[in-house]
Amino acid sequence: MFTYSVPTSIVFGTGEASHLARHIQVTTPASRWLVVSDPGIVKAGLLHPLLTSLQQAGFQTELFTQVLPNPRDTDCITGAERYVEFDAEGVIGIGGGSAMDTAKTVALLSQSRGTPREFADGEVPYIEPAPIVCVPTTAGTGSEVTRSAVITEASTHRKLTLKHSWLRPKLAVLDALLTRTVPKPVTAATGVDALVHAIEGYTCTQRSPITQAFGARAMRQLVPALPLVVENGDDLEARTQMLEGSLLAGLCFGSSDVAAVHCLAEALGGLYDTPHGVANAIFLPEVLRFNAEADTPLHGEIARLMGFANDADNDAEAVQKMLTGIHHLTRSLGIPTLRSLGYVKQDDFEKLVELAVKNTSTVSNVRPINAAEYRGILERVYAEKG
Repeated sequence: MFTYSVPTSIVFGTGEASHLARHIQVTTPASRWLVVSDPGIVKAGLLHPLLTSLQQAGFQTELFTQVLPNPRDTDCITGAERYVEFDAEGVIGIGGGSAMDTAKTVALLSQSRGTPREFADGEVPYIEPAPIVCVPTTAGTGSEVTRSAVITEASTHRKLTLKHSWLRPKLAVLDALLTRTVPKPVTAATGVDALVHAIEGYTCTQRSPITQAFGARAMRQLVPALPLVVENGDDLEARTQMLEGSLLAGLCFGSSDVAAVHCLAEALGGLYDTPHGVANAIFLPEVLRFNAEADTPLHGEIARLMGFANDADNDAEAVQKMLTGIHHLTRSLGIPTLRSLGYVKQDDFEKLVELAVKNTSTVSNVRPINAAEYRGILERVYAEKG
């Protein structure tokens, strides 16, 4: 038995962001919007023309840019307060995953007295948030179509996953033109993030035929397009392929789940503020190796989908080619090793393991995993040389 429902209206196309006001008018009657973005988007010059077009269409807007790369619960609370002060009627998230997750959380908190931790821990019931519109500027998180938002609890460094169907945006507008200014390191990291979403959404215990269909298409697109777009950020065709692949990956894991790669990555990001895509890329090869031992046929499937193996390879051969290929891909993209980050301490491994085990997606990993096994993965990854 499985279910699948995505109420988000999706608009995908080159130049469609310039018609954001028109798309909003079709989906929601709200006229006063809190626009959530981050300082990098402002500096890149992406925000001003979008705000101008909204204002020219008669919308009232208030800008909130208190967004960090791993968004904090305290900033989300401040954003909700700003929403109330402005008497907003909806929230528009423009940016990468951090901006969109912050926007979704602000939309929820603005309608409730609950905190991100209370929602994540089930202490307060979810209520319908304010209308949410998302405009991604990176090809990575897929947050524009998912039911979740990942927020860091500032006091504990714990990653909180808020998850409910109400958190799916009413509208997602995807325009590859907005991704052309993304720097190479961010393009690489967010691209691997999207790939991990597709892999884990396809293989996790919550998978379904529908999520696997989205994940399969995403993997086929992302692997060949990623090196091209990192090499040449002005390659609009590759940018479009990446953005579409990220969307498909979001439609995959957003209705299944992520798994152990994300559990470790979110622990690392929570404790050290490591960029999420970088953390995912660091742990991906070793977690794949661990999981493939338990289900070689399933991982043979994804090896072929990503183009690392072909139909002539048996499952064991396909898995080995995938592990070699993924390792080469992440290294060629300039992803650092865990040790080369320079700030990860072995004394913190116990804390990292604790955070990973507590992550609600641990139970979705295709191979059951415990604290000792998380520790073993950490140690093997830390031992890798650059």
